[in-house]
Amino acid sequence: MGSLQNKSVSTAVGVALGAAALGGALAAGARCIQLVRTRAGRARVKVLKLEDGSEVRVLAQGGVFQSATYLGERWSEPVFEYIRAFDTMFEALPQMRAWYAHGIGRVLMLGGGGFSYPKALLATRDDVWMDVVEADPAIVQMARRWFYLDRLEQEVGPRLGICTEDARVYLERISMEGAQPVFYDVVISDVFAGADPVRSVATVQALQRVREHLTPGGLYMANIVSRDHGTDISFLRDALASALRVFAHASVIQTTDEELGEEDNYLLIASDEDYSFADAIAYGEDFPGEPLFD
Repeated sequence: MGSLQNKSVSTAVGVALGAAALGGALAAGARCIQLVRTRAGRARVKVLKLEDGSEVRVLAQGGVFQSATYLGERWSEPVFEYIRAFDTMFEALPQMRAWYAHGIGRVLMLGGGGFSYPKALLATRDDVWMDVVEADPAIVQMARRWFYLDRLEQEVGPRLGICTEDARVYLERISMEGAQPVFYDVVISDVFAGADPVRSVATVQALQRVREHLTPGGLYMANIVSRDHGTDISFLRDALASALRVFAHASVIQTTDEELGEEDNYLLIASDEDYSFADAIAYGEDFPGEPLFD
């Protein structure tokens, strides 16, 4: 088991919530095939070739790869390691079933992007339903045209629900008095605007909303990315502190792509239940930073 205690941390606060930062060699070799105007600014759809010869289509914005997809038969297979790491949720499944008499049947994902994880999850598990909240209709249209979202919708039908709304607004709306109760076994946050963090979904108040809509023993998961070539993980520390203000337990897993990024990705998992995750990194009591508030 690794340790976060020796990680160099700068005093800057803030980190991109999203995929890996552009690797220099890969960025130089990418072929642009489309420009997309989004709420966060101009984005580019590019095609690049990986070291194993595979071609992937990526959405590049704000200095990061925000989404990626293999072409052809591998259309639903995740490209990024952090996307594959979301399946860590299923390590909690045996205890969840034993202790709470339910499994993982309904998942909420905040941030759609190229719908990488919805493709991976719904194409391989026919017992799971997923709601995806994506603020930008242009991103949803781009995902349908370039990232196989249209194919996913055709294949899984009503098991995929898409809401074009700000993620925090969605959490507040389903929490309003009189709203129909909505509960999820897992809530995933993969929300970002270019290379900038979306702080509003990482605060204590936002996580309180998340917790209100989790089933007993449910999980909150968030993808968090470092800054300054992995030396600045201050947002991870603050997000961890926020999670521990709301949930009884929180784990951190490193999910870095060596080939596709210059930054480190971390998966934050929080729950009121003390689940054990195989790749969790040990951290000390002084590691959590300052909780984030609205």
